[in-house]
Amino acid sequence: MKRLPYRATTGTGDVFDIEFPLDPGTGDAVRIHQLLSDLLLSIDRAVSLPGTEPMSNGDVLQAMAMALAVRTRMIHAPAETRGRLAVQLLARALDAAEAAPRQAPTSGHA
Repeated sequence: MKRLPYRATTGTGDVFDIEFPLDPGTGDAVRIHQLLSDLLLSIDRAVSLPGTEPMSNGDVLQAMAMALAVRTRMIHAPAETRGRLAVQLLARALDAAEAAPRQAPTSGHA
């Protein structure tokens, strides 16, 4: 299975080098990489709006799950096929992210 390497850096400086498995039907891995980066940047901007209360990770995940559900529903295929695809892709992505070691920035004073 082909893989998409992706480096995610959190707001606290943690780094995850993730090897996402790509579905055999993947059309353009470069565009997937760009869309993933755009989505994460958009989320970061939305949750850190000045003058707003901090948004919980649970609320962010809930909104992302809803977006996945909407995009899944837009596919012209039987409900079972759409649902199975979404669940499989999410499970693979979660497994890949979990397998990536956390690289935390060093702290302290020199």
